[in-house]
This record gives sequence, C-alpha cells and structure tokens, in this order.
Amino acid sequence: MTRIHRTILSVLGIICLAGMTGCDGKSKSGDVGFMYKDLPVANSSATAGKGHTVTFKGDPLKLAGPGIKVGDKLRNVKVAKGDLSLINLADTKGKVRIINVVPSLDTPVCEQQTHHLSEKNSGLDKMIELITISVDTPFAQGRFAKEAKIANVTFLSDYRGGDFGKAYGLLVEGPHILARTVMVVDKDNVIRYMQIAPELTQLPDMDAAFRAAKSLVEKS
Repeated sequence: MTRIHRTILSVLGIICLAGMTGCDGKSKSGDVGFMYKDLPVANSSATAGKGHTVTFKGDPLKLAGPGIKVGDKLRNVKVAKGDLSLINLADTKGKVRIINVVPSLDTPVCEQQTHHLSEKNSGLDKMIELITISVDTPFAQGRFAKEAKIANVTFLSDYRGGDFGKAYGLLVEGPHILARTVMVVDKDNVIRYMQIAPELTQLPDMDAAFRAAKSLVEKS
C-alpha cells in the first residue's frame, strides 16, 4: 500500500470516526450549547485547482479542477437543496454571501467551523446570506442543522458528483471531499475574499471572513 493510499484511508477513517462523535451531543453541554474547542486556525491559504494540494496531517492530497481566486466571478454550477432540487450557486446573487466549504459536517473541525459561521458572525446574518457547502447528502445536512439548532445558514450539497468542487478547483481527488474553504462574495457574484486551509485539520480564519463581509456591507 502506497503512502497516498494510506493517507486517503486515514482521512476516510477520521471522517467515519468523527461521525460517531461530532454531532451526537458529546460536543455540547446540556442547554449551554455548542462547546468550542481550541482548534488550530490556518494563517495562510492554499491555491485552488489542479497542480495544487492541501495536506492531511502533513501528507499531500491533490486538488482537481480549474482553480478559482479572488476577483473571479462565481461559476455556473448546480448544487442540491434540502428537498433535492438543484440550484445554480451563481443565482444566489443579490446579497453579500459568506460561502463556507467543509469536507463533511460529521467531523469536529467542520462542525465547529459551521457553528462559528452561524453563532459568531456578530449580527452579519441579518444583512448577508450564510451558505455552507459539503459533500454530505441533503438529508444529512438537514439532520445536522436540526440537531445543531442552526437556522440562519443555507445548506447546499455537492453530493451528486462533486460538480461544485470540480468547477472551483476545491475537490480533494482521493477521498472525494471538499477542501476546507471560506469565501466572501459580493452581491454581483465577485469573490472578494478567499482562504483555503492548507491543512485539512485546521480551521480557516472565520473572523477575517466576517471582517471582509462587513467591509462589503458598509461600502454598499
């Protein structure tokens, strides 16, 4: 077995293991709500697209698809809503958006990233749209949102074939998951801020994304 195969199996094993502990209430404390852990935050960004990589515990994993960067417009690609109907991501224009991209909601890091988006945005959710995209099925996303009591985030699924990941250069080839990313998009669909966590076990800097979104709202 090659090193890359061992890495892929390790990533999938972590995701499966985390699925038993990530959203079942063990990371919560009764009525106190979600218990945030002291997880590492990335202080740099990877580059999207073929020819580039992210790492999992230091082992590189290749990205697939044409890359996207700050200044580019959202690409026409369809993702699934909770009722399995499809929506073109570019058709969400009209508001500033934070697009939160996670490998799987059934992992502690993805769970915390999404809670941070929902709960620590300092009221931005009243002015902008919060979106989370993952490869989880729409049913799993709905269950997560209900258990996490998250009602201010729109969940969209790339489960059908990774079309979003491929179109944006954010598909991690081996395990077929999405690279951990946060994007801030203006009301005209232009990406104004983007960070791809170089290491899958690290969080992106969500507070920096909030600042970027707030700046766009204040200019509009």
